[in-house]
Parts: sequence; structure tokens; C-alpha cells
Amino acid sequence: MSEHSSDSAGSSNIGEPAFLVVGKFRHAHGLHGEILMEVETDFPERLVAGTTIYVGNHHHPLRIRTRRKHKNSLLLAFDGIQDPEGIRNFINQLAYVPTGDLPTLPEGEYYHHQILGMKVVSDNGCELGLIVEILETGANDVYVIRRPDGVEILIPAINPVILDIDLLKGEMLVHLLNGLIV
Repeated sequence: MSEHSSDSAGSSNIGEPAFLVVGKFRHAHGLHGEILMEVETDFPERLVAGTTIYVGNHHHPLRIRTRRKHKNSLLLAFDGIQDPEGIRNFINQLAYVPTGDLPTLPEGEYYHHQILGMKVVSDNGCELGLIVEILETGANDVYVIRRPDGVEILIPAINPVILDIDLLKGEMLVHLLNGLIV
């Protein structure tokens, strides 16, 4: 699942970011304080009237007054902002939601922020390194693992390869296909 993290405030879970990016504000729209938001979340349906989002590096709270789709983006208006001048301060700012407000995922699915930084160990006991990036390919994600020597390994996020994910330990157990030895 795609969500980008912001670590600028504390979180209830150690190592977990407090806020995740859900979009980026682009430009004011119309005369009633609407702003176009480029969506950067897999769950835009949760951004409804009454929801509070947090904007910019200081996480300024804004409560959504109205929401409507506009092509691949959303047009949002907020309580207390009635004109284009009031919304202009938020242009080119990121919009966040608290990590604790995320929907629960089905068993075996994880948010990217939960996987990034995780230690990866092969089923033969070899420590491979840390997950530093997740590539979204369409068919399945690919984890980029950086070994201690700086070499990067790519592994597909598929069942035959990913044997176990332990969020509490921050560790992923993998089986390397085709006898890959690192």
C-alpha cells in the first residue's frame, strides 16, 4: 500500500511515523476557497467532509468542508476558508493524515512505511541488509535491499520469496529463488 511518511512528530508505535502523506496541494480553484489536491494515497475515499488533514511541515490542521473529484485529483474546501486568498498559503504544501487514522489492512498486507527500514534475513540464516526502497511495478512490488557493503539486491514481494514479516522485530524472512547466494 502506498503512503509516504513524515517523521516530524512522535508516534504511538516506536519507529513508526506520526503522519503519512495523502496528497499535495497544487492551486486554488474557483472563488469559494477550493484547492486542487494531487492524490498520493491508495485510500482517497477516507478524505470526506468532516475529516481533519494536516498541512505542511508544521501539520496545520484543516477540516474538510467539501470534497469532489476532478480528473485524477480532488477539489477540497475547508472550514473557515471561503475565498481563494485564504487557501493560497497552502499551495505546493503536502497534506497528511495521522498514522493512527489509517484503515486496518487485511492479514498479510502492509503499508510501505511498515516495510521500509526492515532487516531482511534469508531462510539459510544470512543477513541480507535493510529495505531502503519499494518499487511499484504493477504486477507486484519489488523490495530494494541494501547490504552492509552498499550493494543492492532486488527481491520480488511474492509468496514464494517472502516467508514471514515480523513487524515487532522489524524483520523479514525471505527465500532466495534460483539459489541466489549473497
